[in-house]
Parts: sequence; structure tokens; C-alpha cells
Amino acid sequence: MNNLQNNLKNNFKSKLQHYVEIIVTTLLMSVPLQIIGSNLRTSVYRLIFAKIGQKVYIQDGVEFIGTQNIDIGNFVRIHRGTHIDASGHENNRISFGSEVQIQQGVNFQALNDTQIVIDNNVLLGPYVSIAGPGNIRIGKSCMIAAKSGIYANNHIFSDLTIDIALQGVTRKGIVIEDDCWLGHGVTVLDGVTIGKGSVIGAGSVVTKDIPPYSVAVGIPARVIKNRRANAEQTLQPASYSAPCH
Repeated sequence: MNNLQNNLKNNFKSKLQHYVEIIVTTLLMSVPLQIIGSNLRTSVYRLIFAKIGQKVYIQDGVEFIGTQNIDIGNFVRIHRGTHIDASGHENNRISFGSEVQIQQGVNFQALNDTQIVIDNNVLLGPYVSIAGPGNIRIGKSCMIAAKSGIYANNHIFSDLTIDIALQGVTRKGIVIEDDCWLGHGVTVLDGVTIGKGSVIGAGSVVTKDIPPYSVAVGIPARVIKNRRANAEQTLQPASYSAPCH
């Protein structure tokens, strides 16, 4: 009997929290005034979010779902048309470090027991898409250009007797280490680690791990040079020839 009462109580609290979130975010997401609107939103959002830091700017037209599972660090800027969905599982978490810049139309979906972590000083260009259910981590000072996709999932399609949509997905996770630059329209698939300081050319599809300080291009992406080797060549002292007399 006690277990039933506790389950009913928890279910009621969860539904009540969900309705409060819908009411608050729906009312405040459309306040258009740049300074007043953003300050009002962040002040009230602190009541329903896991965390909101100092001097956060949230433009009008940003949609949040599952706010109790969303952490926002200091000096973060989130522009209109962004969709951040941390719902679907109580352990979901979407976390933004300090000074993260999220431009218009970026889409986040945690899905199921998913941790999405965006570290400090990351720039996400317009219409970037980031989705679980695998865990995703983007390291410090990364730049992800417009219309790139980071997808920590892969559909199972081995059984010919069952529709692909019903066979489920695998979830290995994705790591993009510090100081990486992904060009326009890059796609990163599940199970990939992109090493520190790497550059991925526009339109590339990353299907395998990329070593640190690599430059990789193509479909699938392949490493064409190493930034560290190039830097060492550049830093070598030039040969000296004595002047002729």
C-alpha cells in the first residue's frame, strides 16, 4: 500500500512539475524585448532549471523541455529558434559550461539516459543538431559550424522480418576533444572520438576516430595531414649561409 501511495505521489509531482514548466516557458519564451525579456526569462527560469549561471542571455523563441535536467553556466548566450529537450528519462542531463555561444536554430535531444556536455567557450553555429541517446561531450573552445550534425545513435537493421524503425538503436557515444573545428555541414556518427586540436573539413562524414591535431576531410573522413608535424616543420630554424665577399 505504501509503495502504491509513493508511486502515485511521485507521478503527481512529476506531472505537476511538467505543467509548471510548460506554463512558465511558454509565457516567457515570447517576451521580445532584448534586455528586459532576457533578464525576466533567466530570473524566472532559475526556479525550474537545474542551474542557471550569471549573466546568461536567452533570446525570445528558445524552447526548453525537461528544464530540471538542464544546467546553464555563466555568460552563456542562446539565440532564438534553439530547441533543447532533456526529457524522456530522469537521468538525462544537458549541461553548458561558461561562455558557450548557441546560435539560432540549434537542436539538442537527450532521448534516454543521456548525458550531453558542452564545455567552456564552445561556439555552435546556426542549425547544428546534437542527439543521443548515446552520451556526447564537446570539449573546451571547440567551433562547430552551421548545419553540422552530431548523432550518438545507429539504427539496427539486421532482421529482415522486422521494420527498421522497430529494431532499436545502438549507443556508443561521441567525444570531441578540446580545441577542435568542424566545418560547415560536418556529420559525426556514433562511436567516434575526435582528438584534441583537430580540424574536420566542410561536408565531411566522420565514421572513425580521428587522432589529435589531425586535418581530416571527405566521406568518410580521412586524415590528410597532422597539424603538429606541420608546426614542427614551420618552427625549424632556417639554414644560414655566410654572405659572399
